[in-house]
Parts: sequence; structure tokens; C-alpha cells
Amino acid sequence: QVHLVESGGGLVQAGGSLRLSCAASGSIFRINDMGWYRQAPGKQREFVASATSAGTTKYADSVLGRFTISRDNAKNTVYLQMNSLSPEDTAVYLCNAVVTRYTGSYSTNDYWGQGTQVTVSP
Repeated sequence: QVHLVESGGGLVQAGGSLRLSCAASGSIFRINDMGWYRQAPGKQREFVASATSAGTTKYADSVLGRFTISRDNAKNTVYLQMNSLSPEDTAVYLCNAVVTRYTGSYSTNDYWGQGTQVTVSP
């Protein structure tokens, strides 16, 4: 199994910063891609940022210039530094990883964490 555990969420006022972490564990052969999504109440899940194993990053337009994604491949961990937060950023932030396992044969699947709540007050 592969498990993703997020941490670092909390309550912050507008203009503040938070740093989220997501650590992957379990029977991992290779993590091909890691990223962050978010879901606010009554809204669909949306892409936030992603990073390849080589360090190539991608951001949603809504967070570009404010958020920074990074990876520590040795620790199977991805981070999301969030600056200049606004109430519109309030959501449950979910970690996503594309993981290859080997249990007699190779299998690649998407895995999701349980999420961490980020609340930004006006």
C-alpha cells in the first residue's frame, strides 16, 4: 500500500503564509509526479500545483506567483509554500502522487491523502 499524509494546515489571516507538507510511505518503487489539489465547500476539486521527479513545476493561474511547490525525493515528500493568502484560498488541500509499485509486476496508480484544512480569515 501507499499512504499520503498531509500536514501544515491551519487558520491564518489574509496576507499570511502557510507551508504544507505531504509525505508518501509504503511499498513505493517510484514516485513519478506529486502535486496539490484543493476543494472548497460546494465546489469541485481543482488543481493547485504539481512537480515532476526532475523538479519541473506547474501552477494554476490563481496561485502563480504566490505559491511554490518543491520536492525532496529522498524523503518522498512534497511541500507547498503558500504566501499572500486570501479568503479565496480557503479549502481542504489534498496531496496527490502518481506512484509505481512492484509486486511481481509494475503497477502505476494515483494516490490521494486525506487532506489538510486551510482557512484564511479576512
